[in-house]
Amino acid sequence: MRKKTYLKLVEYQTEQSGRHLEEVRSIHTEMRGYKHDFHHHLQTLKGQLEAGEVSRALAYIEQLDHQLMHVDTLLKTGNVSLDAILSAKIAQARENHIKTTIKASVPDNLLLSDLELSIIIGNLLDNAMEACRTVRGERFIRIYIGMKGNMLYFSMLNSSGEKKRKTGSLFPSPKTGIHGFGLRRAEAILHEHGGWCKYNSEDGAFTSEFLVPALKI
Repeated sequence: MRKKTYLKLVEYQTEQSGRHLEEVRSIHTEMRGYKHDFHHHLQTLKGQLEAGEVSRALAYIEQLDHQLMHVDTLLKTGNVSLDAILSAKIAQARENHIKTTIKASVPDNLLLSDLELSIIIGNLLDNAMEACRTVRGERFIRIYIGMKGNMLYFSMLNSSGEKKRKTGSLFPSPKTGIHGFGLRRAEAILHEHGGWCKYNSEDGAFTSEFLVPALKI
């Protein structure tokens, strides 16, 4: 029974990773389309302004700005897989009116596999967004990812509700079923690679942090 549950979890995480990569490919396609159409947009605006149709030109600019809001989610961290994961999650956060701030610089040749990276980062961000959705005031997620020698360091602060108490090494989550395994699976992967993770809950904010060997010495 436990083996069957584990296999379902692995299947779920694999599908989730594939979806992240498809989403970032879609963003790339949109960006190429905007680059191709850029000259056309400039000519249209020039014609409207020369004809004295200022209001129409402003409306046109507003439409372009609205569309670019959905395209300008592609990050460049130095790691393609991390770009895909973070870009997909930022798009989800914006849909939920969550302000995201990310500073990340990571090499592409990590010891962690693409699937492992997706499971760890994806689940931490899913939990952060879940916490943000319960907040009535400001919703935010602030992330820093970088290298400390050969170690990958991750730190995240997100808005949350009241202070929570730990159950074992983790904090309780309202998630049930296959989704409830996410953080435990992420924690297990970090430990397998000789890393550690820790969480802290305060009134109004929650922090997640991990450090794991990521480059060959």
